Amino acid sequence: MLKFDDDDTSEVSKESGFTSDELGGKHKRVNADDKRLINCNAVDVNQLMPLKYKWAWEHYLNGCANNWLPTEVPMAKDIELWKSNVLSDDERRVIMRNLGFFSTAESLVGNNIVLAIFKFVTNPECRQYLLRQAFEEAVHTHTFHYVVESLSLDQGEVFNMYNEINTIHEKDKFEMKLTEDIMRDGFSTATPEGAQKFLENLIGFYVIMEGIFFYSGFVMILSFHRQNKMTGIGEQFQYILRDETIHLNFGIDLINGIKAENPEIWTPEFQKHIVELIRQAVELEYHYAVDCLPRGILGLSAPMFREYVQYIADRRLERIGLKKQWNSRNPFPWMSETIDLGKEKNFFETRVTEYQTAGSLTW
Repeated sequence: MLKFDDDDTSEVSKESGFTSDELGGKHKRVNADDKRLINCNAVDVNQLMPLKYKWAWEHYLNGCANNWLPTEVPMAKDIELWKSNVLSDDERRVIMRNLGFFSTAESLVGNNIVLAIFKFVTNPECRQYLLRQAFEEAVHTHTFHYVVESLSLDQGEVFNMYNEINTIHEKDKFEMKLTEDIMRDGFSTATPEGAQKFLENLIGFYVIMEGIFFYSGFVMILSFHRQNKMTGIGEQFQYILRDETIHLNFGIDLINGIKAENPEIWTPEFQKHIVELIRQAVELEYHYAVDCLPRGILGLSAPMFREYVQYIADRRLERIGLKKQWNSRNPFPWMSETIDLGKEKNFFETRVTEYQTAGSLTW
């Protein structure tokens, strides 16, 4: 059973993180040891100090050090190229499919943070980062609107692809199911089953959506950038990738922290279920790659993406304490400087970091 530091003399709102004493105006001095990531009834949500989860605060500071807006990126060259006859139909298809997927996926992540995760993460350091991440998701959604507007694309076509393109719809439906479950009336993380369902949501959005689904899209768009095509969109995707790397690292720290504080929920059966979810996600992403790349372009082909997505998924599994499933290799070695997590520092030393406004990243 999950254990909580219950005060026998006071009623507890486990979702808000307040005790009745605090709600009544009697404020207790908080120790760092009193804090928990979920199911904390001893800590006022405004009690940021003393910090317990310094990793959460570091992720917050890293995010703040890298403010950017899409309107800072010039799009003149992209507009000229898009209006020309230089791009093939297959190249245009890849760009359109990725704009269609990301335009809704980023808003799904933002909705999940605000409507689901924030409610049940009772730690103020983590909530501080979640507020920062929610803002960044809004910036990313703004980015796709900016691109669509700049290129004079059909807004309805792009933003409605999640309804009209099956491979995008299936990925979005996969993620929305995870949010739907924890938004049901009466949902609570106070039971082992509820805590597991919440952890499933975190893995579904941080590990699968941001750590797997997004990464093949980054590969496709950065392939254009690498060949000096659609460089404005490519630069914006570099900024998004930098943000998503921090999102992924925060999410994995949060997942592993909840596991450590609630070891009874990380059962062999639940681990098997998570592996199966990630296996499903890998297949969904492969089908999306087939849809985007019916024929090879820019040195990319759909079969290469099956191998790459398996490679990325294995790395994500290892970071949450699960075994590799595929042992696939990275078929795109040129991406080691910009995408692979093992090369994060090299990526963050490239041109994109010139936009840092308040400090520099330290890894």
